[in-house]
Amino acid sequence: MKLEQFPDPYLDIPWQDLGARVRVSGSDVAVTLGYPAAGMREALAGRLAAFLGVDHVDLDLEFRAPDGRGPGPIKHIIAVASGKGGVGKSTTAVNLALALDREGARVGLLDADIYGPSQGMMLGVPEGRRPEIVSRPGKPGGEDDRFFVPIKAHGIQAMSMSFLVTEKTPMVWRGPMVSGALQQLLGQTLWDELDYLIVDMPPGTGDIQLTLSQRVPVAGAVIVTTPQDIALIDARKGIEMFRKVDIPVLGVVENMSTFRCPECGHESHIFGAAGGGRIAEEFATPLLGQLPLTLEIREQADGGTPTVARDPEGEIAAIYRDAARHMAAELWRLTSAGDRSGAVPITMSDD
Repeated sequence: MKLEQFPDPYLDIPWQDLGARVRVSGSDVAVTLGYPAAGMREALAGRLAAFLGVDHVDLDLEFRAPDGRGPGPIKHIIAVASGKGGVGKSTTAVNLALALDREGARVGLLDADIYGPSQGMMLGVPEGRRPEIVSRPGKPGGEDDRFFVPIKAHGIQAMSMSFLVTEKTPMVWRGPMVSGALQQLLGQTLWDELDYLIVDMPPGTGDIQLTLSQRVPVAGAVIVTTPQDIALIDARKGIEMFRKVDIPVLGVVENMSTFRCPECGHESHIFGAAGGGRIAEEFATPLLGQLPLTLEIREQADGGTPTVARDPEGEIAAIYRDAARHMAAELWRLTSAGDRSGAVPITMSDD
């Protein structure tokens, strides 16, 4: 079998159809994928060896993000959204961003929840720390433009309203002011080269969602929900909203799927079972991951070191990293199908 016919583990589509770069020399295989996958190199090497019918493969796994439509240095913008609050959306957003970074991508995180920004605390940014402001030449004869320098935390670039106000400052703003603040945070931040900018959206389907979808080239969205029926109703609304504005939904993440008793190990479906899977199946989108209801996820996020940063090789971090790879793979599939000019060509060598 030819290696270019190998079906991608997440997409089940041959690499040649996706535009992967594959180079073979004896047992040495070099593969460049359109999504970051550093954490699955060993597992993928085993699957490739089985596919080729050989004992082992020495795999050199690399990543190159497909060309995107993001503004300036940003290739792809991915919105992480939920139909209602309290389902763990912000915790999911920060862990997905950190997971993409650990998998080998350049990542930024924008906290678009203007009314209730939380990413500063989750990333462990001390209260009172402010982003640096730099000037760049503006229009001829005009004043220089001023930009925020994103704050770096746990390896990713971040910007949040929480960096600009105190925790006790309420944002008593009407919709247009909130939309303007979002555009300023996105457009007046000097992001360094990013493969992905993860946007932590506020819950619901209001002004921020419309502003982002209408004025920013969002590449895709991830919907976060719990298995609970009331949460699923709102998750459906969120998916339908993104569909109406022609933003593809890359998948669903289900939080609080099960609770494992720390004493006896018994698992209970406190909020219902398989709700995220039903939503994903209904809208023909992948179920990216199911996260358990555990104290450590909450404590680690509240403590400023989210799960993927605290224990990147741990069991729960593995779920986030798998979800992040799958999410980015779905985006690669859409990019390859819609515009092959950004795909990575296959080259084969047997010498």
